[in-house]
Amino acid sequence: MSALPAPGDAGPAPAPVASGRRRLPVVLAVVLLLVLAGVGVVVARPGPVAGWLGDEPESASNAAGATPEPNPSDVLAGPDPNAPVPTPDGVRAVLDPLVGAAVLGSRVNVSVADVISGQTLFAKGADDGTVPASVTKLATAVTVLAAREPGYRIPTRAVAGAKAGEVVIIGGGDPTLAIDKKGYYPGAARLDDLAAQVRTALGGTTPTSVTVDGSVYSGPVYGPGWDADIPTGGSGGAVTALMTDGGRRDPGAEHGAAARFAEPDLAAGKSFARLLGVPTDAVKRGAAPAQAAGGTPAPGTELGVVQSPPLIRMVEIMISESDNLVAEALARQVALARNQPASFDGGAAAMDAEVAELGLPAEEITLSDGSGLSRRNRISPSLLTDLVRLAASPDHPELAGVFGGLPVGGWSGTLDERYRTAPGTAPGAGSVRAKTGTLTAVHSIAGLVTTADGRLLTFAVLTDQVPGGKETAQPALDRIAAALAGCGCR
Repeated sequence: MSALPAPGDAGPAPAPVASGRRRLPVVLAVVLLLVLAGVGVVVARPGPVAGWLGDEPESASNAAGATPEPNPSDVLAGPDPNAPVPTPDGVRAVLDPLVGAAVLGSRVNVSVADVISGQTLFAKGADDGTVPASVTKLATAVTVLAAREPGYRIPTRAVAGAKAGEVVIIGGGDPTLAIDKKGYYPGAARLDDLAAQVRTALGGTTPTSVTVDGSVYSGPVYGPGWDADIPTGGSGGAVTALMTDGGRRDPGAEHGAAARFAEPDLAAGKSFARLLGVPTDAVKRGAAPAQAAGGTPAPGTELGVVQSPPLIRMVEIMISESDNLVAEALARQVALARNQPASFDGGAAAMDAEVAELGLPAEEITLSDGSGLSRRNRISPSLLTDLVRLAASPDHPELAGVFGGLPVGGWSGTLDERYRTAPGTAPGAGSVRAKTGTLTAVHSIAGLVTTADGRLLTFAVLTDQVPGGKETAQPALDRIAAALAGCGCR
């Protein structure tokens, strides 16, 4: 992450486009500096972010004599805070022909703003609620980081049951939990570690049954407004408080759609039972008992606990891979932090409330889920650009984790194959860093773009009445962002 000067170093700003919406403060302190590390894109995290990740000044491996990894080198250039600000007229001249493309349909709502000054540079239906698809995950990321803090970890616990030999596994809502070291998500907590703790805690007592307690979640496991094929299509699945590998049947599956368990909580319980040597037919759903006296160990006694990666890591995973199960889990963490039911309704209401508490216009967001799979979701483009600017504000350093997973045009994540070959999109390669969204007839993109002069802008383009498919709609969206990347727009 690199720091940009305060607005006093940025030169005078042109008169802003008229708007009745409340503007964010005109300062910026944190902007992402992306680097490649192996496969994918990561962010160098100096200062307090290391503490959020639980890093120590000297890791155990370094203390043992291992060679420390070198500091990552910069791959994408940072923006120039002294670069000239595009003018609204200049941006309008470039974007007007593109936002009117027939392939984008009759509703194309757009917001473009300067990140440092907050000046609105282009607005077309900018305050209108629009179906956002997976761009919803930007709101999920900001609200969970605000509600829980970046270093929060989700526990998965095991306690003694009411009967001798009964082990209750309590799901806390960690979708990244793995069975063993072959898990899908890097750095995930593992059931084999939890099972080892349980065996030690039980001493001479032999486990005889496993009870799965997922009661921290409530309500339906599939979201309101989801298309009928989502539960079985591989990109979504049942949302339960206990699951392994995001509910995937095969943790070795490639990124993207994958077969999921219909009952991921029971599937995880059976995996845990096998690790304890308990027959899988001795696995059932139930509730953990209250702590009580008697027995060895006494009912409710904690036998072990494992912790998820920090939320900042989970936010990166959610955004870079557009992981819907992780998104729904994070939405429920917002609900739990705000003492709301951990359900689709509770998570959506808590996210809306968190947006309002952050000082943003909550009337411009109405959610039904945290992933964007719901067609009932509505977010305005201008709220999305406000969320991006807020995440870059020095007043909210805890929100900077939003940027770590943003895909880079032509380079990583869901933008890996875009900004490469489609005519008019090449200037966006390496300059556009954004979250995408796709449902049938809905296509969206929102994030950051650096202009040819080096000015950092935030943009959001939402379309929810697209007549054709992604083959024509996505290049049309990409041409809008690429046009901002390729011009000075003055």
